[in-house]
Amino acid sequence: MSGLGECNFSVPLSGILLNNCTFHLQRNAMVSLNSCFRIAVFFSVILFSVTGLKAQRDGRSPLFGRQNLVAWCVVPFDNQKRNPQQRSEMLNDLKIPRLAYDWRTEHIPQFDDEIDALKSHHIQLQSFWLHAGHDVRTDKNVETVFTFLEKRKLKTQIWLMWTANKEFEQLTQEQKVDTAANAVRYIAKRAAAIGCTVGLYNHNEWFGEPDNQLAIIEKLKMKNLGIVYNFNHAQDQIEKFPEFFPRILPHLIALNLAGLKKGDQHIYPIGEGDSEEEMIAVVSKSAYRGPIGIINEDTDPDAKVGLQMNMAGLRKILAHLGDERALKTYD
Repeated sequence: MSGLGECNFSVPLSGILLNNCTFHLQRNAMVSLNSCFRIAVFFSVILFSVTGLKAQRDGRSPLFGRQNLVAWCVVPFDNQKRNPQQRSEMLNDLKIPRLAYDWRTEHIPQFDDEIDALKSHHIQLQSFWLHAGHDVRTDKNVETVFTFLEKRKLKTQIWLMWTANKEFEQLTQEQKVDTAANAVRYIAKRAAAIGCTVGLYNHNEWFGEPDNQLAIIEKLKMKNLGIVYNFNHAQDQIEKFPEFFPRILPHLIALNLAGLKKGDQHIYPIGEGDSEEEMIAVVSKSAYRGPIGIINEDTDPDAKVGLQMNMAGLRKILAHLGDERALKTYD
């Protein structure tokens, strides 16, 4: 930095693969801090949009097509109390090919039955939920999940929500990153040993902020570590989404949709908010081609009805966006 309000601007966008070629963009210029930020976001969005459009043209399945959907929040959020067999039958009826498995203590005895039902109904296990406390080495949930995944030789994503203790709030930002990274490192190492990946799950508080998750990932530099981004916990991040989405995109392993309204913490069905369509448009123009989660959290007491409502809302948005290829998959 050569003076107040100036920066030595360097934007290396390397490692982005487009049409089997690696692009490297480098600029060095003395510009204002605001210009520096705007230019960085501009080049990121342009490159991500080009790769996203290219992916649509080269015959890949549409991102928001039915075949790419994952059912999420349908185990504890279901007043029908479906058992594993009934849940798989429900997903077959809805033609949703994947399940992200969220669970509570009462579901532990059903773990084996759940996996068996998914296999017999040809449903892919997209992920396994893990809510861990501050000390992950002694956390019962951590041991329960890893013991089961190892026993069944399951290679899947682990969606990690980490909850810090009260003392965590008194730490500096650097200390918070170090503390959270130590916890995540333990989980990611155990996951790597059994062929699983770990997705940091944004669920409010410090651990749910994208910039903090990026700081953890940058510190650890572990190949099996990424981000699961959830619209249902993005109420305070709506305005910032177009800015930070290109930065989390290289690490994004799953994206869960929901309806959102500015200034409102409630979770709405897709299509009933005032913000999710613009956010979905940002995603659709990007290079993201991972799974798309359809949730039932606070949508409807009956998980099947909630999933149907969210799929109907997604179809409405896809029609507004003109995504004919995705819409055809719902016929």
